[in-house]
Amino acid sequence: MAVNYEKMIKDLVTPLVVKPEDLVVKKLSDDGQMISMQVYVNQEDLGRVIGKGGRIANAIRTIAYASASREHKKITINIESF
Repeated sequence: MAVNYEKMIKDLVTPLVVKPEDLVVKKLSDDGQMISMQVYVNQEDLGRVIGKGGRIANAIRTIAYASASREHKKITINIESF
């Protein structure tokens, strides 16, 4: 069963941000073994998504890693603001 990583990450990040209309999640590459995702949020929401000491970002990555590992894949998630 293929996982829609864009939707999964968007569903995890949306409740954290004040401006969900500015949230953009893109799949940059998928070569079969490695998936690269990019998350763009409003500058005001960047701290909420990363969290103190990166705890929230690490939790999001852990969930994505667990989901990808079930398909024998690896995933990277970069979080940036615009």
